[in-house]
Amino acid sequence: MIKQNLNTMGQSFQSEIEKATNIDEIDNIKVKYLGKKGKLADLMKQLKSLDKEEKIEIGKQANLFKTQFQDQIKEKSKQLKRVKFDQQMENEWVDITLDPIKTQMGSLHPITMVQNKLEYIFESMGFQVLDGPHIESEYYNFEALNIPTHHPARDMQDTFYFEDGNLLRTQTSTIQIRGMESLEPPLRIIGTGKVFRCERTDASHDSCFHQLEGMMVDKNISVAHLIHFMKTMLSEIFESDVKVRLRPGYFPFVEPGFELDMACLLCQGKGCSVCSRVGWIELLGCGMTHPNVLKAGGVDPSKYSGFAFGMGMDRLAMMRYGITDIRPLHGGNLNFMRRFTLK
Repeated sequence: MIKQNLNTMGQSFQSEIEKATNIDEIDNIKVKYLGKKGKLADLMKQLKSLDKEEKIEIGKQANLFKTQFQDQIKEKSKQLKRVKFDQQMENEWVDITLDPIKTQMGSLHPITMVQNKLEYIFESMGFQVLDGPHIESEYYNFEALNIPTHHPARDMQDTFYFEDGNLLRTQTSTIQIRGMESLEPPLRIIGTGKVFRCERTDASHDSCFHQLEGMMVDKNISVAHLIHFMKTMLSEIFESDVKVRLRPGYFPFVEPGFELDMACLLCQGKGCSVCSRVGWIELLGCGMTHPNVLKAGGVDPSKYSGFAFGMGMDRLAMMRYGITDIRPLHGGNLNFMRRFTLK
């Protein structure tokens, strides 16, 4: 009886495996006949009721059936997978001779490119690049820079304050104070990063922009050193001679102070929206570091002197890449950014 059931199971398996048309059906057949609770396992449990000779004979035949089942399942799976692959090749083929789909290359932001260039230039001149926090105390943002609490110069910078009295830094000059506190003169340092002011947005102003400020402190530093380093920096960043002018300017943290203007490269000095129709771009403020600022940084002004400067990197980027409006620099427009992919 058991032998007859085994033969019947073999015939049933053979019929089902030949009719199978997909991998799922093959998996079901495997579980049905070879699983722990499958037909073959149930039949093997009946062997204990047979005598020794029948048990050996039926056991050999059952093991043979099991091997045949496994081989047939393996072969049928290969056939079905091959058929499926051929169908996919027929329906989803790709012509490899076609031009590949072109992907858009990414690029650095124009301000980042200018910042990297400036940092490289100043590092080649022996300057150390420092960083500082965006959220500052009034001491570092104003008082240490020779702008006491009730000084009218604070009205020059509309500021974003927090409830705890701290503020978003309005200038990267704060990095200069921190640099003097942590380093010993002689020193050459620059600080780069975002600054924040309550500005009315237009073609050349925004409430968030980027500055680079630096200073050099040593014995017997003069305005001549300042002029030399500024000319070197500008000739390198614009890769050509530029026309500049110096005029007196007031900054509480330098004395004397100067405004450095550059002839607008977009209109060649003729006047445009970026230069407010005057032909000149106010590029940076500079001057000899005020003794009170040196004292705040822990430097003795009777032994050391220095110069300091600060510039907006957004305007430098506009000059460098011919951008006529500052607002797209902070707008996240990918079409605008793709203009600089190869630059």
